[in-house]
Amino acid sequence: MSTVAVTGGGAAGMMAAAAAAENGNQVLLFEKNEKLGKKLFITGKGRCNLTNNSSVEEHLQAVCVNRRFLYSAFYGFDSAETIRFFEEEGLATKTERGQRVFPASDHSSDVIAALKRRLNQCGVQVFLNTEVKDLCICDEETVKDGKKQRCISGLILSSGKKIQADAVIVATGGLSYPSTGSTGDGYRFAKKAGHQVSDCSPSLVPIETEGTDAQRMQGLSLRNVEAAVYDGKKELYREFGEMMFTHFGVTGPLILTASCMIQKQLKEHPLTLIIDLKPALSEEQLDARILREFEAAKNKHFKNVLATLFPSKMIPVVAKRCGIPEEKPVHEITREERKKLIAVTKHFSLTLLRLRDYNEAIITRGGVCIKEINPATMESKKVKGLYFAGEVLDVDAVTGGFNLQIAWATGHAAGASA
Repeated sequence: MSTVAVTGGGAAGMMAAAAAAENGNQVLLFEKNEKLGKKLFITGKGRCNLTNNSSVEEHLQAVCVNRRFLYSAFYGFDSAETIRFFEEEGLATKTERGQRVFPASDHSSDVIAALKRRLNQCGVQVFLNTEVKDLCICDEETVKDGKKQRCISGLILSSGKKIQADAVIVATGGLSYPSTGSTGDGYRFAKKAGHQVSDCSPSLVPIETEGTDAQRMQGLSLRNVEAAVYDGKKELYREFGEMMFTHFGVTGPLILTASCMIQKQLKEHPLTLIIDLKPALSEEQLDARILREFEAAKNKHFKNVLATLFPSKMIPVVAKRCGIPEEKPVHEITREERKKLIAVTKHFSLTLLRLRDYNEAIITRGGVCIKEINPATMESKKVKGLYFAGEVLDVDAVTGGFNLQIAWATGHAAGASA
């Protein structure tokens, strides 16, 4: 019987441990926090969007970085397998808009409980409050396929205790939400093993904006709007969905996905966000609607008519951008002023300044170089018996359950191979 040590008790680590144990290995899972799945617990605002109920090709299209690397892992353990895995452990699931899969209970704790049940059934030994300090790598090189290769022999805990293992799976996450224990340990392990680690940055993260307009609308959520980001005249991103204004700028699904697409350009200079507040209407249709609203409220103030078109928090901002006094009677509004209202509605602009930091980032962009990892097994090409899974790898995707599917799929591949 081989011994497999897993460092990191998050999504990828728990899946890897279960898969390794199901293959008849003795599995030791080390987690430095006081409980398993600490980051999973807060995923999806506590609901845990555990995967996306779509095809492998659709999952691959949702990957932003190193898509082709995930081909084998996704086909080896797809979203249908993920759903089946959890339902076998008694977790009922439901599919919502955008094919996003959640536990039927809407409680992320139930996802963690299902994983813990599988670990118990498989006989995985879990060590909480136990930090892994280092890897043990044999300096003596072995010959594999005619090439010399170093091999793993175990790991060292922060207490100084050495743990012997035939294989080690590193699933320590990235740098996002450091309060959950994601402090980049895996990058340090990878570098010691001779791996390249690409530059890391926050991703799927809110964005700060210029001026005070976003702050004035703080807490306001917009649904069914279209957002586009421009670098000068070049369109970098366009999508339909939901977003929200905050005290520093903008967030929500549309913005988080945009942050994944515009990182490089935003690091260099500010970009322009254009929001179409009424994407279902053409400018002509919107003009006709506004005329109807004006006709029905000839003697009312402009702000009262705006209340039929926009949420209350937007009214002062829209009125100011139009240059029309809020108290102006509707029957005095000119055709040119009406055109300004249409322009503001269809092209509500904000200047994007910078991404927020790791404390608010859902995932980390960058990580262990995938050219040095076997995509079918997640094993290091540099150190025999060393595997990497989950966010520690240089792969990431947009929102919608796709990043957790990366964790499940790479974790399963590593565990099954180890």
